[in-house]
Amino acid sequence: MKSIFLNRYFHPDHSATSQMLSDLAFALAAGGQQVHVITSRQGYDDAAALLPAREQVDGVEVTRVWTSRFGRMSLVGRAIDYLSFYIMAVWALWRIARRGDVVICKTDPPMLSVVIAPVVWMRSARLVNWLQDIFPEVAQGVGIGRGELGGTAFSMLRRLRNRSLKSAVANVVLGERMQQRLMQLGVPPAAIRIIPNWADGQRIVPRSHESNALRQAWVSPSDFVVAYSGNLGRAHEIDTILGAMELTEKRAQLAEAGDATSDTAPLPRIVWLFIGGGSLMHELQSAVARLNLSSGIFLGYQPQSELSESLSAADVHLISLRPELEGLIVPSKIYGVQAAGRASLFIGDPDGEIGRHLARTDSGVSIAAGDSAGLAAVVHELAAAPARCRRLGNNARRALEAEFDKPLAMKRWTALLDEISPRQK
Repeated sequence: MKSIFLNRYFHPDHSATSQMLSDLAFALAAGGQQVHVITSRQGYDDAAALLPAREQVDGVEVTRVWTSRFGRMSLVGRAIDYLSFYIMAVWALWRIARRGDVVICKTDPPMLSVVIAPVVWMRSARLVNWLQDIFPEVAQGVGIGRGELGGTAFSMLRRLRNRSLKSAVANVVLGERMQQRLMQLGVPPAAIRIIPNWADGQRIVPRSHESNALRQAWVSPSDFVVAYSGNLGRAHEIDTILGAMELTEKRAQLAEAGDATSDTAPLPRIVWLFIGGGSLMHELQSAVARLNLSSGIFLGYQPQSELSESLSAADVHLISLRPELEGLIVPSKIYGVQAAGRASLFIGDPDGEIGRHLARTDSGVSIAAGDSAGLAAVVHELAAAPARCRRLGNNARRALEAEFDKPLAMKRWTALLDEISPRQK
């Protein structure tokens, strides 16, 4: 018996789905299990990459299939990339899968389990859906496929998707809100397991500002840094952030002009640090330049080996999710932020998965989407209260260690796989 994972990206790719899959695959292989990964030869931010078609990495057999290479910037090109991956992944799985194997299907590309499920059934294997998001509801939530034709197509896709969910021996979701969504779709509770994503608390550790070379290179020692790290795309929004940047700069200008009223008392300089990429990252950078805002710094993705320094360079981190996508996505960047011992400012539904977690663990603050004034006020409050900011960050690290550290997730996954595929004694 072997575990076969399917996802469009895998090690050494840096994307979130690749990192989660790579951690789990390598951990299972290190524990003596037979692990095979079917993936593409592309990189998340490099469609032209040509990774080896076959190789063994740390005990994991990797099959990388051919796909078209249009990349993520065009919806039509992305759809063609998806289609080519579906076809080639189905063929690879047909050749690799055997009776009793467990096929763990992720959600990149969307609807992958729909095309994979028949092969799993014909090969007498067992299907596990590892849901990083719920499609096509996510597409509808970000405004794709509007109109009568789109509604008809999505209705058909939902029926096919629901069939693949109900045919699986387990559907792994990231939180309670996502579990509730699946139950509303008619998936039996016994076929749903909550296994949150994670961060490696040994690889990502808190770094003091004084010992952090990246922070020293990026900002001044006295600055208060509000960071966003990772992909900033359609599931997020930037208007709240942009409005808060304008308000913090306006307050700073009033203070510099000598207005000594209580709400313009001197504060550290507020710096907004954006690290990563995505369609909205480019849009935000253009808007910051257009508005002539001087407090924004934009940097590309940082090497994984420098994540401790990169994430610890901030005093607080931004996390964003459009409220209509609650229960469909759980932003995974929170786990790295908490591993670095930093508080989170969540822009979205305060009663969502992240909002509930921050309130329960006292490791951050939730701000409703659209409330730029509320976000700016929280930033000013934390900049003026470094002790409170450190307390929230310490609570975040404790929450990571108690709930979302990598070894805990590996135990949860191992227990699930042992349960659904008992090994012969």
